[in-house]
Amino acid sequence: MANAETLNTLFETIRARKGSDPETSYTASLLAKGPEKCAQKLGEEAVETVIAATGQSKDQLIYESADLIYHLWVLLAASGVTPEEIYAELDRRTGQSGHEEKANRPG
Repeated sequence: MANAETLNTLFETIRARKGSDPETSYTASLLAKGPEKCAQKLGEEAVETVIAATGQSKDQLIYESADLIYHLWVLLAASGVTPEEIYAELDRRTGQSGHEEKANRPG
């Protein structure tokens, strides 16, 4: 069953693809294009997820959500951010309301 360990394994697989041959690895081809291209691809996947959520089947939403998470992890790897840093931020937010968290954001 998928859990945080599944996400960590996915991230390690993605990170291991850095520097691999972009001709043989889709992940390597994304990483080779840099964070900007990875962010663009994440945006495309986010739109596809929204479309699936608003007018398609549950199965399509699940499929697109998996793509979205994969592309988010690729962007994080390309940007030098680790899952542990994301988990730490989520832990920091646990126990406070969303309104409170937004009000306390820097900037």
